[in-house]
Amino acid sequence: MRYIVAFCSFLLMLAQPALAATSPALQSFEQQLAELIQSRSGDYGVAALDLKTGELISVRGDEPFPMASTVKIAVAANYLAQVEHGRRSLDDRISGRSARSLIEAMMIRSDNHATDILMRDLGGPKTLHNWLTQQGVTGIRIDRNIAQLLRSPRDLWDVRDSSTPKAMVELLSKIDSGKLLRPESRSYLLNVMARCQTGKNRMRALLPRWARVEHKTGTLNGYTSDVGFITLHDGRRIAVAFFARGGNNRPATIAWAARAIYDSFSRLAAPFGAPATVYTAP
Repeated sequence: MRYIVAFCSFLLMLAQPALAATSPALQSFEQQLAELIQSRSGDYGVAALDLKTGELISVRGDEPFPMASTVKIAVAANYLAQVEHGRRSLDDRISGRSARSLIEAMMIRSDNHATDILMRDLGGPKTLHNWLTQQGVTGIRIDRNIAQLLRSPRDLWDVRDSSTPKAMVELLSKIDSGKLLRPESRSYLLNVMARCQTGKNRMRALLPRWARVEHKTGTLNGYTSDVGFITLHDGRRIAVAFFARGGNNRPATIAWAARAIYDSFSRLAAPFGAPATVYTAP
């Protein structure tokens, strides 16, 4: 009950139309979102990009946060790009498993071993990092594979294997727009992301049941993340990144922020003067 009351109270804060540093229409919302996040324990970074209009909001959008398993989106995209250039196939056998099964295990169940098999086949972390740089993606670092990351002493402020929230939505935007992947590969990756089985208490938790979500989560001790795409009721798509370290109740804060973004970007398409729609929690 306290969870729902807190969420409804937050929605009341959003009675006015919203907007961002890069969009006058979203500046009020960006400020309200920052206030919500600052009232929570922990350290949060958020970015949301309207893939149709280019409107962007962010909170600590240029600050690096650990990626953890959200790096797996880049691994999958790089492998699919190699398939498009004829260098690899989804039917290739790697360590006794098909590349397709490895990608799906990595993206749907967040299988770390499958990730490291694919990353090694692609040439390792440095090769993957260089590919992103060649594609014009900056603000993301890939320094270690998952096994190395998990073996290292935990430092949630380590800039290795990190991304800023803005850099992550830039990567997502390039995937969605076709700059990194052709339509067939893009559709395959989004379909796999839509089947993600982890983090049901994060981005998905408070969204309307009909909202399509394609995402990838990340988890470490003291750290929680969720990044991907949210489709609004009018068909517009929002690329989002939520990173959180320290504090407590991180999944709930991510869920609140995702719903606030959904509602505020949705209201941009509503007729002028239309009342804000308030939903109950799923």
